[in-house]
Amino acid sequence: MALICGAALSGCVASTESGNTAEAGRRPAAAPPSPSPSPSPTPAWNTRPASIAAVGDSITRGFDACGVLTDCPELSWATGSDTRVNSLALRLLGAPALASRSWNLARSGARVAELPGQMAQAAELKPGLVTVMVGANDACRASVGLMTPVTDFRTSFKSAMARLRRSAPTTQVYVASVPDLRRLWSAGRDHPVGRQVWKLGVCASMLADADDLGAVAEQRRAAVRQRVVAYNEVLRDVCARDERCRYDGGAVFDHRFSVEQLSPWDVFHPSQDGQGRLAEIAYRTVTAARPPA
Repeated sequence: MALICGAALSGCVASTESGNTAEAGRRPAAAPPSPSPSPSPTPAWNTRPASIAAVGDSITRGFDACGVLTDCPELSWATGSDTRVNSLALRLLGAPALASRSWNLARSGARVAELPGQMAQAAELKPGLVTVMVGANDACRASVGLMTPVTDFRTSFKSAMARLRRSAPTTQVYVASVPDLRRLWSAGRDHPVGRQVWKLGVCASMLADADDLGAVAEQRRAAVRQRVVAYNEVLRDVCARDERCRYDGGAVFDHRFSVEQLSPWDVFHPSQDGQGRLAEIAYRTVTAARPPA
């Protein structure tokens, strides 16, 4: 007979566990431990979503692609109806479905702080896919000091994803990287229209004094480019934490826009041709068997 003494008790109680094999043999065997729950499988990516909502800024609105200082949503890379662009929605849904199953909720001039509101609108529609292209206006400011801080950019993008997930937990998300603004400056700085229009304040943090190759101007452009790189890192990291989100792997940032792919009215926003290239990148990412590395 053994004694069991509990630390929280003032005395001891007798036990017959030891020294009595007959009693021990009559005790039921301990139940085997329950198996650990299997992790939830990663949901399969649908390469043919049935509806698309687009959020973001002027690039998704097709700004300056068909006329000066005007939105041209029919030329949008995401939801446009023009067959020359062959938008993502046109490729995935077909022309008859565009009016009823695609929505362009982007706004020219929008910065990332506006994205949570746009995402809330998109969530109400319960689309199969939401496309996101935002960040250029956060870097394109009157001066480098006015660019959106990276921490604020992250907070807004995380909030936007959370707003979507509250109402549309299964909607897929395609996130395009922010274009390389310095490369756009390099492509258009010798264009006679660009040199004149940029003086009006188009993306001044990058495009101001386009002919100035001095150290101060180059440092300013490098700072803007680095901020864009940081924004893209945020887009990549936040997207990677959502199992239904795909980032383009930096494909838009890496794309080398030619002058022909830029608007003839501002030599900065994508032209009809440029919109088509963005559509190709999006389609390739959305329909791939696996996301970009």
